[in-house]
Amino acid sequence: MLKIASPVKSLERRAEEALKAVLSEIPLIKLKAIESESQTRGGHVDILARISISGKSHALVCEVKTDGQPRHVRVGLLQLRNYMAHVPGNVTPMLIAPFLSPQAQALCREQGVSFLDLEGNARLVLDGVFVERSVASRPAVDRRELRSLFKPKSACVLRAMLRDPTRSWRVAELAEAANVSLGHTNNVKVGLLDREWGEVSDNGLFLSHPGMLLDAWRDAYEPPAGQRVGFYTTLHGSGFDDAVRRVLGVGSENGQAIYASFSAAQWLAPYGRTGAQYFYADEEGVRRLEAALKLSIPTKGENVIVLIPKDEGLFLSTDEPVQGAVCTDAVQTYLDLAVAGERGQEAAEHLRGELLKWS
Repeated sequence: MLKIASPVKSLERRAEEALKAVLSEIPLIKLKAIESESQTRGGHVDILARISISGKSHALVCEVKTDGQPRHVRVGLLQLRNYMAHVPGNVTPMLIAPFLSPQAQALCREQGVSFLDLEGNARLVLDGVFVERSVASRPAVDRRELRSLFKPKSACVLRAMLRDPTRSWRVAELAEAANVSLGHTNNVKVGLLDREWGEVSDNGLFLSHPGMLLDAWRDAYEPPAGQRVGFYTTLHGSGFDDAVRRVLGVGSENGQAIYASFSAAQWLAPYGRTGAQYFYADEEGVRRLEAALKLSIPTKGENVIVLIPKDEGLFLSTDEPVQGAVCTDAVQTYLDLAVAGERGQEAAEHLRGELLKWS
């Protein structure tokens, strides 16, 4: 019968080959022997590489993790510490995984542990030898997992938590606040814990590193999908503001409409006016905006842009800095500005400094 290697064994073989390749590039190092599942008094070492450095015997004790997220890396670092106490001689600990994020790599550096991942990132420090290599690529599976954490339903959970990062949530109450299923909320919880952006206390889940979460969301952010409609209005100044504020609102059978992007930022953390006004609205909300602002479809020179988003979760988390001026909340406004060109990025950082100081 054909025997199929387990994913773990396959990964260990790939890790072994990657380690051999790195060592072969260093003239001062000669690989003498490499053992898999080596038994020590501290337990099974995944890979034990015996080498010589300029004729001096040395060993690399390697822990191979199937998941390189920070939470799993911490476990690997503890295991390595235990192994090191039971392996005699000149020994260097090393952690190997399919992919190690910058945060995971930083954990290894803090603990004085060398590392290697199968994408090509590496750091090896031992007996006068220092090798460090960094690559920009991320494996497809990691990119998919990260994108899934910021998909619309997950984003509802994140927006609820980012409104008060210090608050602790039970999964059930967080699911209710975000209007998503318990299962989906729990998936978000696991993603936050794996990346160490969140922690669990006796009172529930809270964000331990909201700034890191927001950075990653900004870098992966894609503008909401939906129908974009451009209009023209002759109203401006206080006349425009008064007319809009009589229309804006969420959760209404008469339609939903809110300020977005630069227009939301103008109310939340003014930085500089633009020549256009921006809104999210549903179809009925668009009709109300058309009537209140006397909107027309221009052949050119649109100055009112409305997006009818597929994701209705955008209407669940809003701010109202002045009565009637209903806006996307600070987090959503920041994300929208961050992808709105150079001027938008400047406005985004201004808003972050004013309203998202926890980051």
